[in-house]
This record gives sequence, structure tokens and C-alpha cells, in this order.
Amino acid sequence: MKIMKLEGSSFLGGLALAGMAFSGCSSSSVVEPREREIEALTELCQALQDVTIYGAPRDAIPALTDPTLVAATDDEADYLLPTDRVIGLNLPSGFLAVPHNILWWHEIVNLTDFNLAVTYCPLTGSSMVFHRAVVDGADFGVSGLLFKNNLVMYDRKEFLSEPTTLWPQMLAAGRCGPLEPKALTMFPIIEMEWEDWVELHPDTRVVSKRTGLSRLYRADLYPYGDYEVEDNASFLYPVSNLDLRRPPKERVLGIPDGEGGGIAFPFGVLRDLGDIAAIHVTFGGSEQESPGTLEPMVVFWDKGAEAAMAYQPWVGSTDLTFEVVNGVFVDLETGSEWSIDGHALSGKLAGQRLGMIREAYVSFWFAFAAFFPDPVIWTP
Repeated sequence: MKIMKLEGSSFLGGLALAGMAFSGCSSSSVVEPREREIEALTELCQALQDVTIYGAPRDAIPALTDPTLVAATDDEADYLLPTDRVIGLNLPSGFLAVPHNILWWHEIVNLTDFNLAVTYCPLTGSSMVFHRAVVDGADFGVSGLLFKNNLVMYDRKEFLSEPTTLWPQMLAAGRCGPLEPKALTMFPIIEMEWEDWVELHPDTRVVSKRTGLSRLYRADLYPYGDYEVEDNASFLYPVSNLDLRRPPKERVLGIPDGEGGGIAFPFGVLRDLGDIAAIHVTFGGSEQESPGTLEPMVVFWDKGAEAAMAYQPWVGSTDLTFEVVNGVFVDLETGSEWSIDGHALSGKLAGQRLGMIREAYVSFWFAFAAFFPDPVIWTP
């Protein structure tokens, strides 16, 4: 385990300020000196390599639980610009958007009613949503640890009775504790720009800017400077074996293969395909299903929305083949028209939806390659 301090970081003044500026996070939440906490976590995590500790204490970046949700047209959603990125969820009660703007400052949003945890790590660009039921409704918080520059979560309820389990987000599993190696089940999502999400789902709800903390969630107050620039090779902590085949901060749609590797669809490659594209591929299975098997899927890409997602190319017993016809996703079997988030908008299958590949998610290229070394890069 590497225990490192924030000093010397050239670009993360924003993160240091984030840790200092949360006046709404009482110091009483730190139940023991940081040195004792580090010592305890070190003992728990001897098997977990490349763990670093940044300058903010546990919960200095405060996860939200059940924030206020408002309509897209509400004044409390006016912090969003049309091009701001949001995580889109299709819930039993309707559609919900959780903006990156909120998650830059909180990283985790626990939704009790749906037993979900919406997570985003600004350092690895990774958006992932997990079912909390499989871990007894864990109330996830930000531990203050990083694994390969990635968010490490902990259960705020479990911490009251140590030892605690750590949950590196991109591993989607528990490590270093009583629940190791308990896997988290992913809830499928799509990430896109706000105006496109609202166009698809005008009745969506979104997290209100009234979170109870004195934060301004506007994009012009993004706390990480130029960190997200695609070719920016600055990181909070060094990246071992940096894969140079793509720009480090380029977003990719990554799909693990269940055997330690994966396939990545770089947004730069997808942009070159045009405004929208449908890509049929066959790739390896997942740990939750049949590792090593081959699985057909179709990836939808929408350049305007900066969105990509992978789907099962069938509805019921009908296999579907997709093409772009007059600027619209169309299946050749029924002529139905489909949206970027996998809903049939018109035609014989109107109202149907494609099953999302739940393991697929968007992250920065360097991070996906660090967690799933030497992944396949899809090219036309």
C-alpha cells in the first residue's frame, strides 16, 4: 500500500479545496484520528495493491442519500447547461438524471427507495450504478482511499462495527473486509448530455441543486481545472503501465469480458462514424453469466448526445439487425425506429425496449485499460 499526501499535485487544488470547503460536513464525522484509520486500513488491505490516500479525510467528499428530485423545468435544475453530462436511469417510477455536476462534489448518491447507489469518480471518469440489496442496503460513502486513481467506497453503516469492507468502484466488488470478494450487481444506465436526455424524456426528474451543502454545481465551477482534456496525461497519482494506444482522458464505452480483459469503444473512433451509428459485435461473456462464451450485442452511438451504449439485439424471440436509415436507428426485421437509449419509438415494436448490457459503462481510457489490461480497441 502506498500512503501519499496531496502536496506536489499540480492540478488538483480543486480537490484539496473540496476537502476543505465542505463546511456542511461536521468534523465529528471523523471518529478517530486519520493516522489510526490509515493504520487499520493498511492491515485490512495488504492484498490490495496500488492503494493511495489523498489529503481529504473519510467523508470530506460527502455522499448524498435521498437528495431532493425535481422536474427538468424546475428552478432548482437551472444549474445545468444543455451540454452537461448526466447519468440516465429508467426506474419503475419514471426516468431520473443524476448530473456529473452533482457527482463532482459528492461522487455517490444513495437512492433508498430504489435500493441503488449512483456513483461517479471524477478522476477515472467512470459512471456506475449498483444494486444495494445484494449488500444489505449498504449506505455507501467516500472512504478517502483511491485504487488506481479510482473511487473506493465504504459502507457507512458497517463502519460503525469494524472491520469494514472497501469497495473499489471499477472492481464492482468488496475487498479487504468481511464481505470480500462480494460482487456488486450493476444497474444498467446510459450517460449523455442533458439537453438530449430531456428531449428523450421531458418528464424526467433530476437531482436538485438544493443539497443542503453550500456548493454551486455550475459547469463553470468544475473543480478539477483542465483534468478532463482528452490528451491531458496528468493524474492524481502515477499510472503504472499507461496504455498509450488512445488519449488518456478520452471517454470510452468499456465492456469487461469477465476474464480480466475487455473491449473499449473510444468516443474518438465513434465520432468518425458520423452523427449516429449502430455497430454489431460479438464478444466474451460476463462473470455473472458464462465467462468465456461469446455474446452478440449492438452498440448505439449518438454524436450529438455524446452517448454510447451496448444492447442485446433482440426482443423476445425476435433477433434484430440494426442500421441507420435517414438518420434514425431502424431494425431491418420490423422497420421499427429506436432511440439512443434502446426504446422503440414507432413501428411494430413501438413501446418495446432493448436489454442493456449491464456491465457496460463509460470511463476514461487510461482507467479502463488499468483495470482491464490490454483491452481490445474496437475499430471499424
